[in-house]
Amino acid sequence: MLGLMLGDAVGVTGGHLPAEGPLRATSAGQLACFTVEGIIRADVRGSHKGICHPPSVVWHAYTRWASVQGIPGIRPWRDENWPDGWLAQVPALGVRRGSAPATVSALQARPVLDPDDHVWTSLGAHGLTRTLPAGLIEWWHPEPGRFAAEVAATTHGSEAVDAAALGATMIKTMAAGREPDEAVERAQRECQSFLQVLTGRPLAEAAQTALAHPRDPAMLARLVPDSRALSALAGAVYVVLSFPERAHVRDALLFAASAPHGRHAAATAGALLGARHGVNALPVGLVSRLELAWVADVLARDLLAEFVDRPSGTGYTDGSDPDWWDRYPGW
Repeated sequence: MLGLMLGDAVGVTGGHLPAEGPLRATSAGQLACFTVEGIIRADVRGSHKGICHPPSVVWHAYTRWASVQGIPGIRPWRDENWPDGWLAQVPALGVRRGSAPATVSALQARPVLDPDDHVWTSLGAHGLTRTLPAGLIEWWHPEPGRFAAEVAATTHGSEAVDAAALGATMIKTMAAGREPDEAVERAQRECQSFLQVLTGRPLAEAAQTALAHPRDPAMLARLVPDSRALSALAGAVYVVLSFPERAHVRDALLFAASAPHGRHAAATAGALLGARHGVNALPVGLVSRLELAWVADVLARDLLAEFVDRPSGTGYTDGSDPDWWDRYPGW
């Protein structure tokens, strides 16, 4: 989570970091926070109610993001005390930091939550970046990539949905201690049965280019020609394979951000590098300047607490934290 927030904040600088001051999140980082909150609330609901459609709960989380942003046309889910939960009370998440037009359009329309209902057509990178945290939930969902695809499909089209599946599966594999090249191969193999348009080995070119021509700005620009989700993922793969050492995380993110369309590639690379190396590899001087560092840290810890300890209990047992339901209402 901290790697994702760091990549997001560095990416928007275009590789030219200010010498001081806060590093601010964009809409991509904000939405990723609400993804984690939605996953926690989905598990709370399932534990207490027994019936839950997790992608719907995450979609509901995105409507809370849109509400605190003051975006018009968002249907309130309650007449009072909505948006609820602690995350909606964080002031920085209510500040407009770039647009997410495909996500906003989908949130303003009726929810279309069936993964087989291909209403949305956007290929944009938000379908990837905001779903990357789904790679952390293997103990809850046996196929994090499939879950990421279901969440992405609530607002984006097939290519972005496939990129989300591949990205989350890479996060899962790298968090388990696998090398980046193995994560690429596993993602392509494990997702093959449910990818819609990115058949074959969609990340092979990026991996091969990193092997033959690492750290080449021209190669990165060629792999990231636009702001599509697939471009962001390909660029991130190239960056991660070009900078595999834990001591070079800063260099990797600045390199990714320097590409003309590298903003989302940097965010994706940050998430992958964080999953691969752990929080202690992230440059302290930059993490300490992150606007949403504490938010990402709390969400990551609470995600773990929810699945390990069930602080709100279940429908049959009492929990250890009487305030957990108010923090993460199960709906």
